[in-house]
Amino acid sequence: MDDLEKAILICFDESGGVDSVLKSQAIAFIHQIKETPSICSICVEKLCFSKLVQVQFWCLQCFHEVLQIKYSSMSPEEKSFIRKSVFSMACNENVNGGGNNYVRILEGPAFVKNKLAQVVVTLIYFEYPLIWPSVFIDFLPNLSKGTAVIDMFCRVLTALDDEIISFDYPRSGEDVAVSGRIKDAMRGQCVPQIVGAWYDIVSMYKNMDSVLCSNVLDSMRRYVLWIDIGLIANDAFTRLLFELMLNDGLPDQLRASAAGVVLAVVSKRMDPKPKLVLLQGLQISRVFGLVAEDRESEFVSSLASLLTGYASEVLECSKRLSTEDGKEVSLDLLNGVLPSVFYVMQNCDDDSAFSIVQFLSCYVGTMKSGSTLTETQLLHLGKILEVIRSLIQFDPMYRNNLDILDKIGREEEDRMMEFRKDIFVLLRNIGRVAPDVTHMFIRNSLDRAVSSSEDRNAEEVEAALSLFYALGESLNDDALRTGNGVLGELVPMLLSTRFPCHCNRLVALVYLETITRYMKFVQENNQYILMALGAFLDERGIHHPNVNVSRRASYLFMRCVKLLKAKLVPYIETILQSLQDTVAQFTRLNNSLKPSLNNSLKPSSGAEDGSYIFEALGLLIGMENVSSEKQLEYLSSLLTPLCHQVEVALSNAKSEESLSYVGNIQQIIMAINAISKGFSERLVTASRPSIGLMFKQTLDILLQVLVVFPKVEPLRCKVSSFIHRMVDTLGASVFPYLPKALEQLLPESEPKELVGFLVLLNQLICKFSTRVHDIVEEVYPVIADRAFNILPRTDVLSGPGGGCTEEIRELQDLQRTFFTFLNVIAMHDLSSVFLSRKSSGYLDLTMQLLLHTCCNHKDILIKKACVQIIIRLIKDWCTGSNDKEKVPGFQCFIIEAFATNCCLLSVLDKSFEFHDANTVALFGEIVLAQKVMYERFGNDFLLHFVSKGLSNVHCPQDLAELYYKKLQENDVKELKSFYQSLIEKLRLQQNGSLVFR
Repeated sequence: MDDLEKAILICFDESGGVDSVLKSQAIAFIHQIKETPSICSICVEKLCFSKLVQVQFWCLQCFHEVLQIKYSSMSPEEKSFIRKSVFSMACNENVNGGGNNYVRILEGPAFVKNKLAQVVVTLIYFEYPLIWPSVFIDFLPNLSKGTAVIDMFCRVLTALDDEIISFDYPRSGEDVAVSGRIKDAMRGQCVPQIVGAWYDIVSMYKNMDSVLCSNVLDSMRRYVLWIDIGLIANDAFTRLLFELMLNDGLPDQLRASAAGVVLAVVSKRMDPKPKLVLLQGLQISRVFGLVAEDRESEFVSSLASLLTGYASEVLECSKRLSTEDGKEVSLDLLNGVLPSVFYVMQNCDDDSAFSIVQFLSCYVGTMKSGSTLTETQLLHLGKILEVIRSLIQFDPMYRNNLDILDKIGREEEDRMMEFRKDIFVLLRNIGRVAPDVTHMFIRNSLDRAVSSSEDRNAEEVEAALSLFYALGESLNDDALRTGNGVLGELVPMLLSTRFPCHCNRLVALVYLETITRYMKFVQENNQYILMALGAFLDERGIHHPNVNVSRRASYLFMRCVKLLKAKLVPYIETILQSLQDTVAQFTRLNNSLKPSLNNSLKPSSGAEDGSYIFEALGLLIGMENVSSEKQLEYLSSLLTPLCHQVEVALSNAKSEESLSYVGNIQQIIMAINAISKGFSERLVTASRPSIGLMFKQTLDILLQVLVVFPKVEPLRCKVSSFIHRMVDTLGASVFPYLPKALEQLLPESEPKELVGFLVLLNQLICKFSTRVHDIVEEVYPVIADRAFNILPRTDVLSGPGGGCTEEIRELQDLQRTFFTFLNVIAMHDLSSVFLSRKSSGYLDLTMQLLLHTCCNHKDILIKKACVQIIIRLIKDWCTGSNDKEKVPGFQCFIIEAFATNCCLLSVLDKSFEFHDANTVALFGEIVLAQKVMYERFGNDFLLHFVSKGLSNVHCPQDLAELYYKKLQENDVKELKSFYQSLIEKLRLQQNGSLVFR
């Protein structure tokens, strides 16, 4: 073993036992060898005598790289040397008359032979047919040497398709031209001979070497697409292919390969008339009976693809043919193959089912809605519906996994939900063309499910319910409300049914989802309301033993309450009584466990779902249809125990167990928050203030949570969320509680918490405007101080590599929210806050930040918000008279800094894209700013903007004068149009030579 071989072995070593320095040296060494002029000779010598497969592979890889990179600069002698050497190896011959120690590459592993095939194909790419026209003709006589050369020939043909011909991979224009050149030359020179060789090889070796024959057929399949179809679709070859498929004594792989070739023949692009003759002549019915073989076999899977492809092509012919005779023939062929397609679909894997569903969707698509369907078509549609029902059933072997929803069950459920998407599209399509057939089928499916005994599998019941649910997706609101036809029977039947397998999670879930889907029918038929409530409130729903079902039932019940609402008033006491135990779970503190701090800060699993119960109850008792006495009684029965438990937790705050209450408190706050969603501001403040008083008392109690647990972030979030709710619910009567709330919520420095605080202030300002002036004036200096300490003065940039860390995302969020906060202040007549004694120290920082953001920020919407702020400040602080300035220096800042940098230089920058809608909106604000500056500052603004701004960017005098004229007119839209054209002309004039900023 010489140094090169040792170096190659070191480079290929994956054991991890080679020193990294040594490996680097080896890589450098072989790279140096690769660059030597004699590399081709070195590789040939190694390929002739080295038995190390790593060395063989490396040498062939060198050939491949040399040909790809240096072919055009190689001498004719070098090219000839490589060509002859490589071809000799491919034909299992000695290279340059090597002796007895010659190594035969074709006896090596598959990856070495594949690399050799790739080298041959690279030569074909450059040399066939002009330089090496005889490559295929020269190969054919060598096939008589036996299986090794035949196998190599197959590998070359396969590599030729992969590397050059196949359009399954993206190709450049040059590659497409080379592909066409090679195919044209092969058609004219050697394709018939190659096809003859294929036939002879398969005929000779079919009983001796099935793997070889499979490889021949697999490579052959690739070429059917572009060679003369008559070379394959003839009596001799067709007889051979069907003989292979029909012989159950042959290996599956060989039979599957034969089916693949026939599928390629069937899929050949042709005019419809000769195509139909071809399809008819195949007599495909000979293989219909084979679909009943082992469904897990490779052959049956390939046969499924063949039958589906055949049916698709027949259907396509029937659509393209205009003659009645042609349509009749295609219809007969289609009717013949469809039963086998149905059988295959019912028994095949997901991959085959997908293509069959696509075909069946096309088949159903040929039928028109409202047209009279033939008896055969109706029969086929009924069979398709049966197949659909069979396909959507879960496998009983996963029943326990799906019920407890472990990892296996979750994966199986996800797989089936994804698989059902296309299936249900097909179901809805059938429902459109044959609604009566579809409705009757679903009715019969439900009848079977309802009448099933306890030992009937839950999977069939779940499938029937899923069909009924999917049907509802295709019905409009009117159809759901009226419930015409079978719907009027099915919905009441469903509401009154208790399936023996109702304890099954999937059955229970789809049952509740289906009832919710058809709840509009219940809305129109009040007699079924109590039955619907029963389904949600008993063990079929919220009281189901499976926690996943009960949680989902809570959410669906809330949705139904939203829909039925006023119609449920007579049943409120019944509902409250049914849910008494569920509600009580939220009013009992669970101290039996002493959770750790980390666990106690997380609400118990399903807490969010559990709050849906309280949201539903809040919606019910919050209606004005409920009498004030009853409303107060119901609300008190919910809030009093909840608040009591919070008080108990707060009183124990100094004990060692205090942190164990945190999760419970979170859950209780979520419940109270959910209840409040059902009460309007008008009801609690005007018509029934006693209700408002109860919420105020609740708010007072919950604010104590911030005092007792000031550092527990999840609790702060929940209380903050409740304050948001109370602002909407209590209106101005929440004011007395705000100072205490804001004092406790104002964070020290965390960006995430500061964002939440700003969002609350934005809500208050938007709702109450100047009425919160004193509050905003008090907190603004603190917020400004913390924001300016946290935020950079420029954009918040991405992290290393352009990525965004959590910290950067929080800073970006804070920056957006802070600018929104400034905008909200300005737009709600609170700009005087910026000028207050406590805030004036931050005025310069604020204005510089706004200016920089207006000109440079990457986010167009933030830039727009900042321009709006400045416009509003100009309006508020500049009267337009010659009186003393309200804010000394502000006018000068606007005219000299803002006008020039934002209104001119930033829009001259080519990154300011006028084709973007958001940028156009920003541009509108910039134009408006100029109009406002002219109104407030008059010629002071205009003279500076023209003399210092436009003149510096070499604006022609006539355009500057026209700008002056447009600015004086009252048409802002016309000014905007002119200013855009001015900017575009200035950009062209500069021709990219001026860096504006």
